[in-house]
Amino acid sequence: MKRTILGFVVGVLIMLTFKYCGGNDDDAIVLNSSGLIQEQLKNISKLVVTEGQYSEVFNYKNSKEIFGDFLRADKKALVIVNSKATISYDLNQVEYEVDEATKTVRLTKLPKPEINVAPDFEYYDIQADFLNPFEAEDYNAIKNTVKASLLKKVENSSLVSNAENRLISELGKFLIVTRSLGWTLTYKKETISTSQDLERLLL
Repeated sequence: MKRTILGFVVGVLIMLTFKYCGGNDDDAIVLNSSGLIQEQLKNISKLVVTEGQYSEVFNYKNSKEIFGDFLRADKKALVIVNSKATISYDLNQVEYEVDEATKTVRLTKLPKPEINVAPDFEYYDIQADFLNPFEAEDYNAIKNTVKASLLKKVENSSLVSNAENRLISELGKFLIVTRSLGWTLTYKKETISTSQDLERLLL
């Protein structure tokens, strides 16, 4: 009788031990998966840069009235500008939350595009009056005007869509990582399952 009771108690203890260990294994799998997710997402963080070349011819003119309307002093210049333009996305700025309970990665913040132009100026046919000479403020005015014009040209060009496509491609790696480990990727409370979802939600 004692042996029967002892055997029953041992059996119950073994069952409880397996159940306890099994629960820990599930938790360990989720924790390991969470750690792997975060490590892989860190590896994706980098600077994505799209480049383009632009050229522009700019005519600069400036007039200065001397003694009211009695005398006008003019100056002008022909400026040829060649510029490299870049649109960059810093994926280090991507912010996300990892929810271990639901095995979900929530994108909470995405990087804004940074547009930069680096113009190279060549001045031709500079004409100035003795009473209205070319000065540093003229060169600064030319640079500011040309830069504003180039930025507008870039914003209306295909370089923007090319940069956005590269961003979608890089963020697609977030989708690959999460799906490969059985997790879900979301943004603005919507589930991202395909690259088309990324394009629809992010652009």
